[in-house]
Amino acid sequence: MSKPNYTGIYHMVSQDNFEGYLAALDVNYALRKIVSILKPSKHIEHDVNTGKMKIKTVTTFKNFDMDFTLGQEFTEDLGAVDGRKCQTTVNWDGDKLICVQRGEKEGRGWTHWLEGNLLHLEMRAQGVTAKQVFKKAE
Repeated sequence: MSKPNYTGIYHMVSQDNFEGYLAALDVNYALRKIVSILKPSKHIEHDVNTGKMKIKTVTTFKNFDMDFTLGQEFTEDLGAVDGRKCQTTVNWDGDKLICVQRGEKEGRGWTHWLEGNLLHLEMRAQGVTAKQVFKKAE
């Protein structure tokens, strides 16, 4: 069974408990308030043959780039998010992309999956879960 291609531009349509997730990462109160009202877009390039992916999260405040190959651990600089670095691996679990971020915060990572033209993102840290949903641009 072939894996889905995540390539595309997606715009956020909803989120749940994002501020709680940021609090679990020790992001300061003022920054949590600012970041929680942003409506990010995800620009994803996915080469299904090589497993290389680029995920760019774009906002009016800060942008965050993630460039990796599925199944290969890399050092991720999360300075734009919470000032930390961690060892990150992204891999398939069925049709879902599962990210494990090993570092200071326990249970940190995320899961992406597609349902039609919707991109779902579940983020986890310290037992706190946040969810965002993005719609693919036409």
